[in-house]
Amino acid sequence: MSTPHIKAEKKDIAKTVLMPGDPLRAKYIADTFLDNVTQFNEVRNMFGYTGYYNGRKISVMGSGMGQPSIGIYSYELFKFFDVENIVRIGSCGAYSKDLKLYDTILASEAFSESTYAYVQNKEKRDTLPASRDLNNKLVSIAKDLDIPLNIGIVHSSDVFYRENPDDAIKQAKEKDLLGVEMESYALFHNANVTDKKAACLLTVSDSLVTSESTTPEERQTAFTNMMKIALELAE
Repeated sequence: MSTPHIKAEKKDIAKTVLMPGDPLRAKYIADTFLDNVTQFNEVRNMFGYTGYYNGRKISVMGSGMGQPSIGIYSYELFKFFDVENIVRIGSCGAYSKDLKLYDTILASEAFSESTYAYVQNKEKRDTLPASRDLNNKLVSIAKDLDIPLNIGIVHSSDVFYRENPDDAIKQAKEKDLLGVEMESYALFHNANVTDKKAACLLTVSDSLVTSESTTPEERQTAFTNMMKIALELAE
């Protein structure tokens, strides 16, 4: 079957899908880590691939930027393609001076000012949890791989360019937020309404405290720790 945004059959997509925001990061993961790769989607250049990691099947697909975009793709994967688990693997800005570039974050919850969840099904909570089961598995995998994890609440913002960025820093301190990205709240909501599982691993790409940052090329290819952790969920 196909949807307006994904041209594939159910059998083409694994039960677990890794979702970077950038479709070129999806391509990089497929080219670098997977064997026997087939491309299952190229609609709107939102590339999706299925292959094998150490003999186990897994898919990777871009989500685009922002909650409306990941909202569309994750909902279709959960609802129409029988995907059971989606793990966002993305970049984030650090709110804490203790976080360094390339540090890995596992989101326990996602906070957002977004109306996405309320419009979708009248969900009123502004903070939504990741799957406890998936997070437990990711923590165990990271420990086995000796990759340190920073675990906490992340901020899913609808706005990248704020006119008053200090407001975000103030809010982060009040709510004990580790970092800011733009997708996980909608992903967690879609998992809740479809009775599926979702998690979010992030790599610190820049700091709102120190103003350090990585390059676009590094964001596409160098954030390998979170990729290695998530890939171990292949079945």
